Amino acid sequence: MIGIREIGKDETELAGPALLELRPRWDTASRLTGFIDTELRPAGYRLVGVFETDSAAALSVAGFRESHSTAWGHHLYIDDVSTLPAARGRGHADSLLNWITAEARRLNCTAIHLDSGVGPTRATAHRLYMRHHLTITAHHFTLELGARSTA
Repeated sequence: MIGIREIGKDETELAGPALLELRPRWDTASRLTGFIDTELRPAGYRLVGVFETDSAAALSVAGFRESHSTAWGHHLYIDDVSTLPAARGRGHADSLLNWITAEARRLNCTAIHLDSGVGPTRATAHRLYMRHHLTITAHHFTLELGARSTA
């Protein structure tokens, strides 16, 4: 049996393996989930996951936050959508986006936003987003500043 539920602050590790597939820069699931719990969750980041009854870890996860901005007003921003490789192609990410859309409506958000990388490896993700009626409305610009010293 498959179910979708929010992943609470004391169980972030259940999302770790799936999130690490999308965010390998963190090297380990524990480093990634530690960052989420200490930095992102206090700023409003939330997680939702798809679970099988017989599995503790989430098969697919989405990280998101409710936000306000001058450009977009009251919106829900999706930071992460990721599925374990063995669970891909079964509609889990579709289910998560449906859940998030319902949550955005419940919160009276006026829109959902996300950024997605470009390139041939991202085509499947882009099809998912477009299937859910997200449109490409902007370019995202970045200036890498490198690591900052804490000394």
